[in-house]
Formats: sequence, structure tokens, C-alpha cells
Amino acid sequence: MSLTVRNLSKAFGDLHVLREVNLAFGDNGIYCLMGASGTGKTTFLRILMGLCKADSGEIEGVQGKRFSAVFQEDRLCERYTPLDNVMMAADRSMTRETAKKELCRLLPMESVLRPVYTLSGGMKRRTAVCRALLASYDILLMDEPFAGLDVDTKRQVIQYVREKTEGKLVILSTHMEEDARQLEAQVIRLQSFMGRNFL
Repeated sequence: MSLTVRNLSKAFGDLHVLREVNLAFGDNGIYCLMGASGTGKTTFLRILMGLCKADSGEIEGVQGKRFSAVFQEDRLCERYTPLDNVMMAADRSMTRETAKKELCRLLPMESVLRPVYTLSGGMKRRTAVCRALLASYDILLMDEPFAGLDVDTKRQVIQYVREKTEGKLVILSTHMEEDARQLEAQVIRLQSFMGRNFL
């Protein structure tokens, strides 16, 4: 297994968000974390990235791995263009022309060279997704990556994610069963395994 989680627990004061979570992820494939708000999806992803420290438990398989991420917030540099934002994180071999072509698969061409603050929320979201996918990474983590996208745009972005992550390990959170179905993902229901052993 590429990534193994053992007895992972995290509480914020008296609120136990994750309790003795045990999971194993393969070397590649897409895994969807599903569950109601408060079941620990975002916290789990933040722990994997090292942005939040677990109270107990261990994670094997992250040492030396490169992560790329889509957060719930777009976290873009608003005064720069989508192309500039992508190039900030892109693989060093990526040319601006190639990055522009990739962005144009998700965005109208005229928006690629406009400052991000002039774009709609959906365009910003697509920029954030493209930036993460064009970075150098071993594991891709995505927190509600399709939020705010209409049905047709979401379908387009999901197809792009599937294409670009082939052979990679992807772990994402979503509330939508349809997202998992279109991604052909393995579903992990957080409310089902809290306190239980799924290794």
C-alpha cells in the first residue's frame, strides 16, 4: 500500500473529530472521502499534508512524497492572471504556452490573461484545480474541489481530473455521490469508520 493510516485521532477541545481511524490507500487511484459536515474530512486532509497535527496515531507512506492540493478556499494570487498562478506551482519543465493550452481546456481563452480578481467564482475554482494538477506531485489532495461549479462545468472538470491523475494517488472530499460516481472513485464514508478498523 502507498499510504497507511493507523489509529489516527484528533480532537479540538471536547470535540472528537477523528477517532482511531485506520485506512489503507493504494499506489494510485481516486478515493472519495464522504460524510456530513463535522466528520473530519478537511481535518484528515490537513493532517496528511502536515498542516495539522494528530493527537495520536501514525501515517506511513508520506515520507519523501510530494503533495499538491486544492483547498476549500481557492488560495489564488488575485492580482495575477490564472496563467501566472499556474506557473508559480507548475513543474519546472512546463512552458507558459503549454500551461496556457491546459488552462484553456477549463477556462474561456479571454479569461486566462485577466487578473484573477476579475473572474467569477467558478473560474477561480477551475484555475485552482488546474494549478494543482499541473504541479509536480506524488499525491493529490482535494477538499471539495468542485464546489460552486454547475453540472456541465463540473462534468468537464471531473473528466480533466481523471485524465491528468491517471497513475497517481488522489484523495478528495465531497458531499456529492454523483461526483464519486463520475470519478469512478473508491468511496470512504467517514461516519462509518470512526472508531472502527478498516485495514
